[in-house]
Amino acid sequence: MLDRIRASIPALPPAEQRVAELVLADPRSFATLPVTELAVRANVSKPTVVRFCRSVGYDGLTDFKRKLAGSVNEGVPFVHRAVDEDDKPNDIVVKVIDNAVSALLKYRNDAAAHSFERALTALAAAGRAGRRIEFYGVGNSGIVAQDAQHKFFRLGVTAMAISDGHVQVMSATMLQPGDCAVIISNSGRSRDLIDAAEIARKKGATVIFITASGSPLAQMGQAGGNQILLPVDHPEDFDRYSPMVSRLLHLVVIDILTTGVALRLGKELRATLQDIKRNLRAKRYAPQD
Repeated sequence: MLDRIRASIPALPPAEQRVAELVLADPRSFATLPVTELAVRANVSKPTVVRFCRSVGYDGLTDFKRKLAGSVNEGVPFVHRAVDEDDKPNDIVVKVIDNAVSALLKYRNDAAAHSFERALTALAAAGRAGRRIEFYGVGNSGIVAQDAQHKFFRLGVTAMAISDGHVQVMSATMLQPGDCAVIISNSGRSRDLIDAAEIARKKGATVIFITASGSPLAQMGQAGGNQILLPVDHPEDFDRYSPMVSRLLHLVVIDILTTGVALRLGKELRATLQDIKRNLRAKRYAPQD
């Protein structure tokens, strides 16, 4: 919600811009103060405060303040950062979805196209040459790695997902130049993944990091050479909450990589995908009359 307000500022009239800046400066206070106090602090009229709320897509000040309070709270620890203890089912639906949509939109604006270009080039080259593409993740990131294997497997490339730390080390040891290792981590601090990434790098494989900026794994990805960082940042504290938004963002990154590689592998791949779909139809029950 705050990202949306920040992005809307250039299109607002000067008076409403002052209201927007007041929101961004202290959203928690804005959600609790009466309209009279808000108008004084922003040096605008009370109707201007209401007009601002409508300009950025809300029904009015009450609707705006209610949703603002939901977007800046600290949530229920170890459950979800966007929800409160007394939320009703409808509130949970709105808050969880809004939280996910906001994170996806922010990532869309922040994603580095040049890093994706390098990653897609390396993955497509490995696919064409029949080289190995391996996805390493532990815990919840291991589930994302499995999804990545499933998607790349359909492209006809040699793809594997590995979640066990010992097997990751053995697999990374057997990598060679031209192979790709994709490291997936929410925190970027897993010792198993750091060890596997270092081994893969020394073996000459291209190492692609999907992780948080500033983490140890991200620092490895910024070293250059055959190491590529695809930073994925979000407001979810991995020490306090279950990985909800982070997993969605990682899955979206995998979708981007899969789509980009599929396009680069050419029209021949589409015929294979068509055959797969046709053969899978035989595994389904026919619709009943």
